Amino acid sequence: MDSSKEILLEIFPYVRVYNNGTFDRLAGFEIAPPGLDPETQVESKDVLILPDTGISARIYRPSSASAATKLPLVVYFHGGAFIIASIADPKYHASLNSLVAESNVIVISVDYRRVPEHPLPTAYDDSYAALQWIASEEARSEPWLRDHADFDRLFPVGDSGGANMSHHLAMRLRDDVLGKRVKLSGIGMIQPYFWGEKPIGAEVADPGRKALVDSWWRFVCVSDKGCDDPLINPFADGAPGVDGLACKKVLVIVSEKDILRDRGRLYYEKLVESGGAAAEIMEIDGEDHVFHIFDPSCKKAKRLFERVAAFVNTGGDDRKKGA
Repeated sequence: MDSSKEILLEIFPYVRVYNNGTFDRLAGFEIAPPGLDPETQVESKDVLILPDTGISARIYRPSSASAATKLPLVVYFHGGAFIIASIADPKYHASLNSLVAESNVIVISVDYRRVPEHPLPTAYDDSYAALQWIASEEARSEPWLRDHADFDRLFPVGDSGGANMSHHLAMRLRDDVLGKRVKLSGIGMIQPYFWGEKPIGAEVADPGRKALVDSWWRFVCVSDKGCDDPLINPFADGAPGVDGLACKKVLVIVSEKDILRDRGRLYYEKLVESGGAAAEIMEIDGEDHVFHIFDPSCKKAKRLFERVAAFVNTGGDDRKKGA
């Protein structure tokens, strides 16, 4: 290897950084075009929503959608530890086709900017700007949204880092002027990416994976609080927790083998204690982190999509725990 490009740092399994300031993503760089998916009969297209920052979104709709019936509007934030993946990632594209087919909803998947080109909190700011766009007349005149989306049934949903962003979006609306114009019906948090300096639950017996996840966060967020920064640990000292979360209900989905599982459980428990938004949890046996992205056609992924569908269409069974 050229001595001007020696490996300085590798954040497995996401990115390799070189001493000359360049980097290579190790995953999440594949591209799938939008269009009609013949298996699910879901249509998608890409639109530029924020020209000043170049932020695009991929809009999904069931091909059977009719202007006579408005459908819930899901604003989706993909995962990837704030480092990898995009709205065009084939795995996410397939997963969202399946979600839309199961849920009969309109989805706007937001292509927020990522680390390392754009340090945090850029991704959080992009999620907020996307919500501002959704509240605008421009969004309401976009043909697919105008004809099919019910803006009064608005649900931010995300997996992993995207779930983390959905939480912070709902907290920001609590005190922000945008919260007076935009009302969230609920947020869906699929295997949410929260963490902390002190290990809890399964993390205690697995110091190797604890250290690995520590390294992910310390790479994307330069903070003297480390993994107790409020962006990754909403229950650290000085963090706002979940009090006043600006939505009516929250669905938390965790997986048995996921090292992040106990953070999701803690989030659910704190929601229940707060007495605010109605909290639901789904625990999936025998699966690891974002398994439904890697295999959206498996039976347990279908159950996950069915639970999200129930949540956005009817709310499911509030405060009920199940798999």
